[in-house]
Amino acid sequence: MKKIPELFASRVFNDTVMRERLAKDIYKALKKTMIQGTHLELDIANSVANAMKEWAVDNGVTHFTHWFQPMTGATAEKHDSFITPDDNGGAIMEFSGKALVRGEPDASSFPSGGLRTTFEARGYTVWDITSYAFIKDGTLCIPTAFCSYSGEALDKKTPLLRSMEAIDKQALRILRLFGNISAKRVIAEAGPEQEYFLIDKAAFLKRPDLVYTGRTLFGARPPKGQELDDHYFGAIKPRVAAFMNDLDEELWKLGVYAKTKHNEVAPAQHELASVYTTASIATDQNQLTMELMKSIADKRGLACLLHEKPFAGVNGSGKHNNWSIAADTGGNLFEPGDTPHENAQFLLFLVAVIKAVDNYQDLLRVSVAGAGNDLRLGANEAPPAIISMFIGEELTGILEALEAGTDYQNKEKHQMEIGVTVFPHFHKDATDRNRTSPFAFTGNKFEFRMPGSAFSIADPNIVLNTAVAEVLRQFADELEPSDDFAGSLAALIRKTFSEHKRIVFNGNNYSDEWVKEAGRRGLSNLKTTVDALPEFISLKSIALFKKHHVFSELELYSRYEILMEGYCKTLSIEALTMADMVKGEIIPSCITYQNEIAQLLERKKGCGDYDVSLEGYLLGHISKLSACLLEKLTVLESILPEPKVEQDIFVRAGFYRDRVFPAMAELRLIVDKLETLVAKKYWPLPSYSELFYSVI
Repeated sequence: MKKIPELFASRVFNDTVMRERLAKDIYKALKKTMIQGTHLELDIANSVANAMKEWAVDNGVTHFTHWFQPMTGATAEKHDSFITPDDNGGAIMEFSGKALVRGEPDASSFPSGGLRTTFEARGYTVWDITSYAFIKDGTLCIPTAFCSYSGEALDKKTPLLRSMEAIDKQALRILRLFGNISAKRVIAEAGPEQEYFLIDKAAFLKRPDLVYTGRTLFGARPPKGQELDDHYFGAIKPRVAAFMNDLDEELWKLGVYAKTKHNEVAPAQHELASVYTTASIATDQNQLTMELMKSIADKRGLACLLHEKPFAGVNGSGKHNNWSIAADTGGNLFEPGDTPHENAQFLLFLVAVIKAVDNYQDLLRVSVAGAGNDLRLGANEAPPAIISMFIGEELTGILEALEAGTDYQNKEKHQMEIGVTVFPHFHKDATDRNRTSPFAFTGNKFEFRMPGSAFSIADPNIVLNTAVAEVLRQFADELEPSDDFAGSLAALIRKTFSEHKRIVFNGNNYSDEWVKEAGRRGLSNLKTTVDALPEFISLKSIALFKKHHVFSELELYSRYEILMEGYCKTLSIEALTMADMVKGEIIPSCITYQNEIAQLLERKKGCGDYDVSLEGYLLGHISKLSACLLEKLTVLESILPEPKVEQDIFVRAGFYRDRVFPAMAELRLIVDKLETLVAKKYWPLPSYSELFYSVI
């Protein structure tokens, strides 16, 4: 392998490549468009497209694609070659500015929530000039936004970019109040920590539930799971290490700052973390990371599972979204400073987030809603469905002292003055880490720990950016007219914390006591996706997103429909898969084993051996469970057609949650008991033990 500095971003048409391949005036015009959002003239686009094509061809590329992120949560691409006929019957390699800037994929074949119908097929992909083009699998990939013929966003990238513009605009207003006139932009940043499972591909292919749904619908608990905590940070097995090395190399080539890798808590579970960067780029890179995890695992004879809860009884997989905002001149706005002025600014941004999380806790829950994540949240391994914030004892004490109008001193007795109230000197690591908190301050950023492993991080970042932008707008509106900035600032911080401190909780979020306490505080507990999604189209949410031009009302309703429909389809597929597995594999195996026991009983009786208590007990027990299995299967199959005739998507989703899912759970209970009784040679599915320990 090449040295990392030589390898890094070698497949990216980044700033270094653009400087080398573009004329100076073209490069300056392009950078102006990237930074200031000015219009890109066609002659500039033509020059950039030609340079991009030449660079790609030099790297062995023959095709290009507009790479976008539809509302499936995955990515999409349609490949076109650079080949163009010449006048002599031959071919030349061409790539125009028009082809770079815009494409026209079919917009009716992607989820649109009613925005597009089959006969309204036209859609557009538009080059996202803020995200670098890259080479993947021998194809030039151009990151794009995806919109309908009438202009509605059909993807996750467009509203994310809109939300980044919203927080940029409002945060700059705050910085100007503190005398910062040099900053031109405030950038939302993100860095996901990606959890995943690796199992042997051969075992994976023997599990129809894993193939079709991404999770095991059946499976008795193994003798050993994660009880000994011996897998976490343990030595990495050779096949896994080889996979991780391949993944690192491919990510580095694509300019992804893959930083940390280790074993996670559950057997066969692992994690990759990258350095956080601009939120839109981080979103692109995380989608690439998940794609590469799947493809590299396949090449290594492995299967990568990204479902939030692929196995019952052990931890599921999340995707911790580290989020922050920073000025383009440098300086994280959530970084405590060394002067009273810097610390006052830090406290204002801190309480802005506290207020935003409290006011829009339901939207944050919506941003991580999904059938898979419902299985993970609150399962004593991940935060409950209750949103709360951890900011640490010191910051809590500081804000409480300000609220009470008293002094606060840290152990070193350092103090600072911002005009009317005494504050301590801040230390960069003034907080402990709370791994149970869904939204934790970790020194200079916030870690949102509720997203599921397969989620796009666009959704939580859209909500965070927009919610905080709205609070900063309110703050700026209040502070800008003030004649006493220091006094108004202190009063605003005090008032904001006093009104929204209910969202701050520094204790154990996994405890039953916290659930009760959260209820007393008036915090919402939207336990399921069906409970959460209506909040997406509440009047409050519509007003927020419309005010900051992130979503139109039509776009919000379309996403609500898509998410609800996705929930229903997920449970329908899982239920149908369960029924097929029971009828095609579980029942035949049980019958075969019962037949063998029955024949043994007959042979023993024929030989005059009447000590058949073991065989008789086993046969009777399996027979009773088999009868119960048929009963539960019949119930599940009888109710599956019912929700399909229901037109109201909310009622349909509720039926799947309240009727179908419990029926699936009851069926699983019987199958898992049978797995412990039927001889291993007859059981058709690889066990949890085989799946967990299949990779060495």
